Amino acid sequence: MAPTLPEGEALRLALPHRAALGDGLLWQPGAARWWWSDVPAATLYAWTDGAPAAHACRLPDRAGSLAFCRSGRMLVGLAKWLCYAAAPAGTLPARLPLSPVVAVDPAEPRTRVGDGRTDRAGNFVFGTRMDGAEPRAIGSFYQFSQRHGLRRLALPATTLAGSICFSPDGRTLYFGDAQARAILQCDYDATDAQVAGVRPFAQLRDDAARPHGAVVDSEGCLWNAEWGGGRLTRYDPDGIILRSHRLPVDYPTRPAFGGAALDHLLVGSAGPRVAGKPTAAQAGSLFRLAVPGVRGLADTLFNDD
Repeated sequence: MAPTLPEGEALRLALPHRAALGDGLLWQPGAARWWWSDVPAATLYAWTDGAPAAHACRLPDRAGSLAFCRSGRMLVGLAKWLCYAAAPAGTLPARLPLSPVVAVDPAEPRTRVGDGRTDRAGNFVFGTRMDGAEPRAIGSFYQFSQRHGLRRLALPATTLAGSICFSPDGRTLYFGDAQARAILQCDYDATDAQVAGVRPFAQLRDDAARPHGAVVDSEGCLWNAEWGGGRLTRYDPDGIILRSHRLPVDYPTRPAFGGAALDHLLVGSAGPRVAGKPTAAQAGSLFRLAVPGVRGLADTLFNDD
């Protein structure tokens, strides 16, 4: 059984927050800020580490994921659109002006944009999730690039795409399906948007847990937030659990590395309104996990040239 760290010195509250669903956590190195969205509230947040509160701005729709661009802009994945936005350097405006780039499944009202991140080549890879009671898996995975536009990846249909991240060399794509309680992996060709060799990476052991957000560190190990399981688990490149960190909330969302040396590991969480039942008073907050000797990998900027 994988060792579980006790709460206390290993884990502490980074920012008390009451986000209904604080997801898409991402570090912006140039501005040294953390960004995330409260999905149901259609609100984007930015926070400077150590500040007493985060800045917030309203969005026209729910945002499932975002990425930073070479130009300094942001790429924001709204429910049915990928959009560009200027990344404010200081306080966020009350509403963030967005420029639509490409529609995502415009004829399919039952899905919306979910988890996503840039691959090592600077393309944006994301998945869609079901937005209703449809019993079938109808979500898809896509790669978006400035040069080729939107290209569907030949991956299995999903109910709730998540855990999207890449090996350090960019040749392996990890992704998850919450309904199956599994994290999968495949060979990935960023240039041609081709995938092959879909195979299991890890199966969650807790029947109540679902794979949510994930990130890969500099050693090629994958960190996954277990939605419903209240854990952040580190896997080695072979899918073997190295350590499982119990959190004071049941519904963690997405981990991210940040800080000047990428040695700060934070994870967001969902509040009771989304979880559907009362949870700890700290639900919806950001938590910092002490992981001495472990560093993250810088996310490649989206190539919007």
